[in-house]
Amino acid sequence: MKLVTREEMRELDRRTIEEIGILGLVLMENAGRGTAQIIKKKFEPEKKKVAIFCGKGNNGGDGLVVARYLKNWGWSVKVYLLSEKEKITGDAKVNLEVWLKMGGELKEIISAEDLHSIKEEIERFDLIVDALLGTGLKDEVKGISKEAIQLINALGKPVIALDVPSGIDATSGRVLGVAVKATLTATFGLPKIGLLIHPGLEYTGELFVVDISIPQVLVEEMNLKHTLLDPQELDLSPLKPRPLDTHKMTYGHLLIIAGSVGKTGAAAMAGEAALKMGTGLVTLGVPKSLNPILEVKLTEVMTYPLSDKEGVFSEEALKEVLEILPAKSALAIGPGIGTEGGAKRLTLELLKLSQVPILIDADGINCLVGELEVLKSKKAPVILTPHPGEMARLLGITSKEVQTQRIELSREFAEKYGVILVLKGSRTVIAEPGGRVFINPTGNPGMASGGTGDILTGMIGGLLAQGMNPLEAAKLGVYLHGLSGDLAKEERGEVCLVATDLLKYLPQAIREVLKGDVAHIKQEPQ
Repeated sequence: MKLVTREEMRELDRRTIEEIGILGLVLMENAGRGTAQIIKKKFEPEKKKVAIFCGKGNNGGDGLVVARYLKNWGWSVKVYLLSEKEKITGDAKVNLEVWLKMGGELKEIISAEDLHSIKEEIERFDLIVDALLGTGLKDEVKGISKEAIQLINALGKPVIALDVPSGIDATSGRVLGVAVKATLTATFGLPKIGLLIHPGLEYTGELFVVDISIPQVLVEEMNLKHTLLDPQELDLSPLKPRPLDTHKMTYGHLLIIAGSVGKTGAAAMAGEAALKMGTGLVTLGVPKSLNPILEVKLTEVMTYPLSDKEGVFSEEALKEVLEILPAKSALAIGPGIGTEGGAKRLTLELLKLSQVPILIDADGINCLVGELEVLKSKKAPVILTPHPGEMARLLGITSKEVQTQRIELSREFAEKYGVILVLKGSRTVIAEPGGRVFINPTGNPGMASGGTGDILTGMIGGLLAQGMNPLEAAKLGVYLHGLSGDLAKEERGEVCLVATDLLKYLPQAIREVLKGDVAHIKQEPQ
């Protein structure tokens, strides 16, 4: 599903009105009617008392349409207008006049005193509709709008936000001083990026998209760069039934360079995840002195002992890897390898010399710190899968800076170095060299534990080994990884969730994706 920035949505609205000829009043009517239908569906059979807070712009106009429909359906509705009636203009003015002519209740809120005077009255309402500020907001919320938002949040009532919760930046998701904490957000036309990334995600609640008649031809012409991963749009070919006459070599051979003293578990989990993802053969290249441990840990995964010194890869390991690499279909390097001994040289040289697609994770990424230009010497596609701390080390900035610019930094890195960048975390971001960015809706805080990244390495690496397009492998691997975690959370909870649980729930995740009934953003009820 395509996502839009504030500016992109404004342009779609403009072109719909000016080029296609659909009136702004029609868009407003569709937005308000669709939202009213959502409210009706969610909160009936009992008709509720609804307070609608309207600003003076188009968002307030949308709220007035919601008020009209709910009143016509027999609901008790009162509008609180944060403006003098005479200052309302355009399409919002038309809907204000309609509301008044049909006998709708309205109170102007001009001052803090006005707001204070309604506190007791507001307590008697069942639902609050936030139609204050909308997507156009860029600056910090101040004055009466700020106080109204604080009042709404203090009520503890269910809140329905129109388009975006007031106070949230529609593009970045930043809180502009203060923001409405919505129970449900009905966004118009297309989802706004800021609703799906932090911190905006925490204020959005349940997200619905309302069709307001933006022509699909305009959406396609806009060449939108942001997409929410949707199982219906993923390449699911590796998950589908296989021909009867295939054999293990049909499904690739992944070589994983992993492990060091104290980190054999990282290697084992990556190898098992690759097999679970359907890879025909998986070989773990591990430090020779640790090979007996992996032989005991693993059954289906093969091991290949590599030269080491005290449990860490030595310089001689590079030659040994290069001897076996031509027979493999993909390479993953990094889980638990450390950065000492020959690990750094091994990573950098394989990056330059490998003819097969490479995934670099964990310590493999740490080995690239200060050496990023080597990425421009690659001969094969490269996927990097850093968490925020690793990304911060690569860029020489703080993790906090990474977290506040996840999309921008991922896109810039992917474009500059010609790689696929998977920035892990809540709402994992996938960026590709052409500037497109994909946001993953799956996953949960229970996955913030050691080893889940190693599982992801194996899953994406396994898809690469099967010959999947690197970008599609990253998208599918990330989505299934998060969905497996979500399924594990349902039965085990977040606190008790561990990395290997993801492998137990991966088969169920695959079945759900193939059924095609997973939806992360709801459509308005018809």
